[in-house]
Amino acid sequence: MIRLTAWVRGRVQGVGFRWWTRSRALELGLVGWAANLADGRVEVVAEGPRESCDKLLDLLRGGDTPGHVEGVVERWSEAKRSIAGFVER
Repeated sequence: MIRLTAWVRGRVQGVGFRWWTRSRALELGLVGWAANLADGRVEVVAEGPRESCDKLLDLLRGGDTPGHVEGVVERWSEAKRSIAGFVER
């Protein structure tokens, strides 16, 4: 189990991006959240198997998201295992 934290920049607020991210994460069996940040980015935190987190990261970068993603920066860390479900914040 691993934790992916990704910061997504571009036109990603107010376009259904968090809902879309939540749907993809649940399909992959991940837990975590997607939250709007004050600077216009969306922070995505996902925990689960590395392969599933890699797939989510590929989807975030894939160009088939709501809005327009200009870039994604990721950080990997050990899963905290204290999260249940996947929510939009």
